[in-house]
Amino acid sequence: MLACVFTAVVVAVGVVVSDSPTRDPVTSARAHRAQATLAGVGIVGERSSRSDYQRDAFGTAWTDAVDVAGGSNGCDTRNDVLDRDLDDTRRAPATSCPRAVVAGEFRSPYTGEFIVFRRDRRAGAVQIDHIVPLAYAWDMGAWGWPPTTRRELANDPANLVAVDAASNLAKSDREPARWMPPNTGFHCQYAVQFVEVVAAYRLRLDAPSRHVLAGVLARC
Repeated sequence: MLACVFTAVVVAVGVVVSDSPTRDPVTSARAHRAQATLAGVGIVGERSSRSDYQRDAFGTAWTDAVDVAGGSNGCDTRNDVLDRDLDDTRRAPATSCPRAVVAGEFRSPYTGEFIVFRRDRRAGAVQIDHIVPLAYAWDMGAWGWPPTTRRELANDPANLVAVDAASNLAKSDREPARWMPPNTGFHCQYAVQFVEVVAAYRLRLDAPSRHVLAGVLARC
C-alpha cells in the first residue's frame, strides 16, 4: 500500500485575493520543502489521457471506510471537509453523519468569493475539489493501483478542499499546466498540496505542469 499524506492541511480561512502568491511564512517554508520534493517526482513528457477512467474505480464517493485522516469516524468525507473548511457552522444528524454540517460560511480559496452554505437549499454551491484530480491521477499511474489505495487518494483530506461550484466545474480534471486557481493568492498553497500529494502517492507529473508548479514554488 502506498503511503498516505500525513501533512497538516492549511484550510481556506482568511483567503487572500491578490495579484501574486501570498508570502505567508508557514506556506513559504512548506514551499521550500516542496521544491526539494518536486525534484524527486517522476516526470513524463506530456499527459496521455487514458480512455478507461471511471470515477467508481476510486470507490463510492466520500466513503468513510478508508484508512486516512478522518476515515472511519462515523461521518462521510464531504462532511469532514465542510467541518474543517467552513466557519460559523451548524450541525444536525443526517444519514451520512450524526453531526452533519447543515449551515456555514467561507471564502472559496479558488476565487476569494464569500459563500453562505445551507444544506436545505443551494447545497451544491459549495463543492469538494480533489486538488490532484482523480482522472489526472489515473493517467499518471493510479490505473495500476489496488482499489484500497485509490479510495484513500479520493478521500485523503490533504487532497481535498471546499470551493465554489463554478471553479470546480471550470477546473474539471485539468492539471496545473492547464488550470490554476483564479485567486493567485492561493497559488502557493495549491502548488504545495499538489506536489505533496503527488509525491506521497508516487504519481508522476507531466513536464508542463512540473514547470508551472516549480515556477509558483520559486515565488512563494
